[in-house]
Amino acid sequence: SFAVKSFVNLAAKCNTAEYDFAIRETKTREVIEDVATTKSEVGILYLSSFNRTMITKLLRTNGLIFYPLIECETFVYLWKGHPLAQSPSICFEQLKDYPCLSFEQGDNSSFYFAEEILSTYDYSRTVKVNDRATMLNLMVGLCGYTLCSGIICEELNGTDYVAVPFDTQGTNGDSRMEIGYIVKQNTILSKMAQLYINEIHYYLAKYREQEGNHDSTNEIK
Repeated sequence: SFAVKSFVNLAAKCNTAEYDFAIRETKTREVIEDVATTKSEVGILYLSSFNRTMITKLLRTNGLIFYPLIECETFVYLWKGHPLAQSPSICFEQLKDYPCLSFEQGDNSSFYFAEEILSTYDYSRTVKVNDRATMLNLMVGLCGYTLCSGIICEELNGTDYVAVPFDTQGTNGDSRMEIGYIVKQNTILSKMAQLYINEIHYYLAKYREQEGNHDSTNEIK
């Protein structure tokens, strides 16, 4: 949500009577393709110990550069009325009776492009969706959950959902993720694209500051 909030902040600062922007929330592979074909100037994605080799190779093949923004631990994102919502941390064993919600990626190598960390774990219940609104509805209706960075914008997401630290007990892989943005190599970004990146840096700096002051929370407004 920090990518959307940064976009909102940018648009709000545009002191013009008219503007024509586009922000696309799409599959990871399409993010890469959009920037590679200059349909988009900037793309946001993450690298992990599992997908780093595959994604890095794909970026290099398409002439793209990855710029790191922040490293995050994994959080469990769920509805505030979920039975586990008040837990200090949550491990996979506690989640086994609830469906894991993930975004549909749509090809045979989709686990490399999954937006959710630990995408190869053997989940007993899964539901794939193709939009965020449906995912939030299923968090309430099915007590589902997803795994995320924990950087939650309460102003946009509201107060009905919480992010609880994920306990890596029972997992074999590194659950840390490195979030960054990608751009086309040897391309000069437009003024608006650069301003958008600046907004992201500002937002994440604010997040780091608040995280340092309040270790138990991961929401910013």
